[in-house]
Amino acid sequence: MSAAPRKIRVLLAEDQTMLRGALAALLELESDICVIANAPNGREALRLARQHTPDIVITDIEMPEMTGLELAAALKEAAAGVKAPRIIILTTFARAGYLRRALDAGARGYLLKDSPASELAEAIRRVHAGLRAVDPALAAEAWSAEDDPLTDRERQILQRAGDGRTSAEIAAELHLSEGTVRNYLSEAIAKLGAANRVDAARIARSRGWL
Repeated sequence: MSAAPRKIRVLLAEDQTMLRGALAALLELESDICVIANAPNGREALRLARQHTPDIVITDIEMPEMTGLELAAALKEAAAGVKAPRIIILTTFARAGYLRRALDAGARGYLLKDSPASELAEAIRRVHAGLRAVDPALAAEAWSAEDDPLTDRERQILQRAGDGRTSAEIAAELHLSEGTVRNYLSEAIAKLGAANRVDAARIARSRGWL
């Protein structure tokens, strides 16, 4: 008697508790998928991914402590020759900039949260098989979209400034001097043609660069 096929092992990273629970329940209805762990933020998801070695990590973009894109990049870097889990981004952001950054970070799938549950399950199967699962219209838009002019450090700082943190708070968190933080913000503001840091963060978010 042959053994039952191994299920696709999934880790969920989503900061909304109700949505995380609903996703887990829906996926558990699939005969070939099992949710082995779930996390309320990116940092916990990274820890759990190292502990449980899932096949697939499904993650939102905006989460506390570490974004989904930072999580994807960290998992890719942490693999170091070992097979890394494949990443599917599940988000509300239908923006080309986010998709390009997700693919650059190593994501293999990019779906919107209003997609049917059956579409998510099929995306998991496709990504597990080594294929991509990205909306064709959004993919076409992504490769024709304007390039992101921000560096990773400018993005880190501008994101925090857009959340209302002061230069001193950002400097303390990122272990930089206040002058360095102000210089990065000035560069980002100039690149985006913005009036100030708040305007720069608004512009970058609208284009999917934060």
